[in-house]
Amino acid sequence: MRRPLAAAAALRLRLLSSSSRPLVPSPFPLHHLLRRDDDREDRHPTPPPPPFSPRPLLGSASGAPGLLGLRGWRTLPPAASPPRSTVADAPPVLLTISRSYSLRVAKTKKQTHFDDEHSHRAVNTALWCNFLVFTLKFGVWFSTSSHVMLAELVHSVADFANQALLAYGLRSSRRAPDALHPYGYSKERFVWSLISAVGIFCLGSGATIVNGVQNLWSSQPPENIHYAALVIGGSILIEGASLLVAIKAVKKGAAAEGMSIRDYIWRGHDPTSVAVMTEDGAAVTGLAIAAASLVAVQMTGNPIYDPIGSIIVGNLLGMVAIFLIQRNRHALIGRAIDDHDMQRVLEFLKSDPVVDSLYDCKSEVIGPGFFRFKAEIDFNGVVLVQNYLERTGRGVWAKQVSFLL
Repeated sequence: MRRPLAAAAALRLRLLSSSSRPLVPSPFPLHHLLRRDDDREDRHPTPPPPPFSPRPLLGSASGAPGLLGLRGWRTLPPAASPPRSTVADAPPVLLTISRSYSLRVAKTKKQTHFDDEHSHRAVNTALWCNFLVFTLKFGVWFSTSSHVMLAELVHSVADFANQALLAYGLRSSRRAPDALHPYGYSKERFVWSLISAVGIFCLGSGATIVNGVQNLWSSQPPENIHYAALVIGGSILIEGASLLVAIKAVKKGAAAEGMSIRDYIWRGHDPTSVAVMTEDGAAVTGLAIAAASLVAVQMTGNPIYDPIGSIIVGNLLGMVAIFLIQRNRHALIGRAIDDHDMQRVLEFLKSDPVVDSLYDCKSEVIGPGFFRFKAEIDFNGVVLVQNYLERTGRGVWAKQVSFLL
């Protein structure tokens, strides 16, 4: 018997919970294991139970035929007829997968909260560091009129705006599920991370490259290069501190999901910490490029190195933006969980004797530590019948079924 099984009762068929009112058993063993949502007692009254027959399954040694029409078989003594109240009040058969399921869910929720705390800390640190760096760069650009410093100033503005978007997305993703969004708001972080990446590409990369190209053949040597060098050195220290916090958050997230840092950067379920780390890494690299450009102008006296450095910084931001856009695009489209996680889920289901085989297994990542899983299951009818007979007080019948097989 193949029945679709989906998380959150996405299909019309659902398993009876322990809080459901017991139904009167049907002559068909599997009828009351599954029911439809539209099967109401007022619309479809339950038929009266059939008369209970204590006749054995195979037959008796005296020659009387059994329920299967066989004669002359040596069988176990027939079970005594239980009272009518026992049959009518029989509890529904519950299909449980494992007793440790609730513990695993609690552990997953704890790890997800752990990841969010470190991501939140990384975003807040980057937000304030970018604001401080923006203030320093604005003062230096206003006094030097350097094209590469203007590129770094635009970079800091883009970084500050993007960190604000990431912080808003992280806070929005923590909202509890409601009627309109039964799976929660975990994908909010992917949406705002994608918007942040588009902002880096347009404002950071595009404006920086255009400014460098416009001043490539009409550049003037920057003034007060020594002030620019001091600000670049201080900005590297500030951005480096923010980068260390982001790297620590990425390591914690990779350890929580059992992945290497490289795999987590490409396929991790939390885009926030990865976005902060890549943006801070690009900021430190861009500051190093700006410092090298100013040193080249100071040593050679040729101002063309200033717009060249601006163009290089713009291309660097463009590559970071494209990487973040692709990463969040795959998450929003609907990405399946990793192969080793999928194998663990399948082994977990197959370990239950009531599951005979699995078909059409699909999964989708909803957020860090949460995913949706769907499969079609062939239940083992013999095990279902035996469990039902055991739980309704007909253990002798269950032994006869196993003896028949």
